[in-house]
Amino acid sequence: THPGALSFPHLKRAKMLQGMQDAVTDAGNNVRALKAEKAEKADIDAAIAKLKDLKIALDTEVKKLQAAGDDAAKEKENFRSQMAGVLEQRLFYIPSFKIYGGIAGLYDYGPPGCAVKSNVQAFWRQHFVLNEGMLEVECPSVTPEVVLKASGHVERFTDLMVKDMVTSDCFRADHLVEENLARILAEPMLTPERRRELEDMQARIEELTPEEMGAAIKELDIKAPETKNELSEPYPFNLMFPTQIGPSGMLKGFLRPETAQGIFVNFRDLLYYNGGKLPFAAAQIGQSFRNEIAPRAGLLRVREFTQAEIEHFVHPDQKDHARFPEVAGVELSLFSQTAQLAAVKKPFPMTIGDAVEKGIVANQTLGYFMARTQLFLLTIGINPARLRFRQHLQHEMAHYAADCWDAEIECTYGWVECVGLADRSAFDLKSHSEKSKVDLVAYEKFAEPQVTEVFVCEPNKKVVGQAFKKEAKAVTDAFAALTAEDGFALQAKLDADGSAPLATSAGEVIIKPGMVRIEMETQKIAGRNFTPSVIEPSFGIGRIMYCMFEHSFYVRKDDNQKSVFRFTPLVAPIKCTIFPLVNDAGMNAISDTISRTLMANGLSAKLDATAVSVGKRYARTDELGVPFAVTVDHRSLEDATVTLRERDSCEQVRIPIADITALVKTMCEMTATWAEATASLEKQSATADTEE
Repeated sequence: THPGALSFPHLKRAKMLQGMQDAVTDAGNNVRALKAEKAEKADIDAAIAKLKDLKIALDTEVKKLQAAGDDAAKEKENFRSQMAGVLEQRLFYIPSFKIYGGIAGLYDYGPPGCAVKSNVQAFWRQHFVLNEGMLEVECPSVTPEVVLKASGHVERFTDLMVKDMVTSDCFRADHLVEENLARILAEPMLTPERRRELEDMQARIEELTPEEMGAAIKELDIKAPETKNELSEPYPFNLMFPTQIGPSGMLKGFLRPETAQGIFVNFRDLLYYNGGKLPFAAAQIGQSFRNEIAPRAGLLRVREFTQAEIEHFVHPDQKDHARFPEVAGVELSLFSQTAQLAAVKKPFPMTIGDAVEKGIVANQTLGYFMARTQLFLLTIGINPARLRFRQHLQHEMAHYAADCWDAEIECTYGWVECVGLADRSAFDLKSHSEKSKVDLVAYEKFAEPQVTEVFVCEPNKKVVGQAFKKEAKAVTDAFAALTAEDGFALQAKLDADGSAPLATSAGEVIIKPGMVRIEMETQKIAGRNFTPSVIEPSFGIGRIMYCMFEHSFYVRKDDNQKSVFRFTPLVAPIKCTIFPLVNDAGMNAISDTISRTLMANGLSAKLDATAVSVGKRYARTDELGVPFAVTVDHRSLEDATVTLRERDSCEQVRIPIADITALVKTMCEMTATWAEATASLEKQSATADTEE
């Protein structure tokens, strides 16, 4: 997470305190000067009294700001604790293996949690896969080691870890530094220079090397959180879970750390399925696994989680997007590299059209997915004022990446990366092509044939077959894999020595003259093969859900025991509850019919006929975030109408039973708001029976 920069009010308070400190310093200097000059006692006493008053004022202001900071921290903790209690009590999610004490970083979703997660994923599919015509795949979670070696995960998928030198407890180094920076930056008496130094360290935390991280830990005098023991030097820890494939243990594998690699290795087949045409996008929703050093913060940092990833394959020189004009006017809060390293670190609003035009965002395709990501997040209930797009700093980005942005959402834990959007260039396909010896390329047909010099490495198959017999295929494959540079080096060796070694999959062989023709040849070609670039949006479903929970949770102003989740109808776990006012055969029959009709039309419904007041039943379903409730009462038996209630406003209207399904469906599909959908209906006041 990136806790973010000082707000302008915070800067004003810092300047005010600095002014008060300067006034104390000047008053102290004045007292010393008067004493040195042996001034009148009355003048010295007056100066001392003024100094005391200034010190008291400064001390009071500092304590006031410290108390305000403590109160804000307590308020966050209380909010988080209250929300977590409701989430666990109502079984949204709970620690896995709870009866055995639980395992950090693993959670089970209960019925409402599963429903919310399913609804978020369904809308993700609709918003991206269906709307964009993407190709969806499903690949195994167990991945052979060779695949993850090619992708770089075996070597580089690490976090920096430190150990308690006495207990050997492990901690993520960047988390310790972030927590201590946040604590120090909350101190009101920091000098502007020191504050700027610490803010710059905070902005660069993701790109610190092990040596720089170790230096930061020493500079901030960070100890082990619980024991206060010394910490080891930071060192990389690989986050993948190793496993073996098959009983022999000879084939090593890992639980996949991301879903993307399954798409990359299937690129050739997906391109064929798509008729050989670019651009196209493939998508996958599935489980990923990361052996986190110190899991914490609920769903924000876990060891098994759901990812929804898109790999959009595009020509490396043609990254405009046909649908970019549709989103060009969408305004985003951008926290660019320049903004992060400025004196005042503050995101700025800008339309994605302007951001691409000014070169802040690298290209239209990346910008298009950034805007579409914002539209997705806002539709499922993320507060737009607590969403920003942070650009990776230069050394934070992979060397091959053209541009990277994270959609960060603010919650009580700070700013949390929930979606990564990256232009990964052609790195992934090239890496897998090199390792697998299978060309993962697309074909580009030229408008007019072009005359060009082409490297030719043509084996004499008859001679090679006679010389190498069963190894002949390995030799011809090795010839085919030669670059122009390696091919001409082989030819030079043949010319000089009359033979040359060639590495093949069957081992090294000796090549003689006449076995291969190596030269540059002028050819007229109609097209060429090239390796596509990849634009990758990657969504952490659990993180998005947690932030959505926080943004949706509140308590009624009139009763702080009544907790509510203001889920949008789109993602709410249950769309409508049905309550018979009393236990009456006629009311129960109508309630049952309404419930069955709603569910038959794809709307999740819950019938609650328990013997408590309707008001208490409303409160129970408010905790589940149910947006609408139907009450069947005595009038329903007379005129076939019922009461329909909206969760957040508690407004109620009277509606014919026959119209309920269509009205609720309209609001759940978010094609009409409550006010729009019920404008023509009879309004009904809440009574003690319904809202107590």
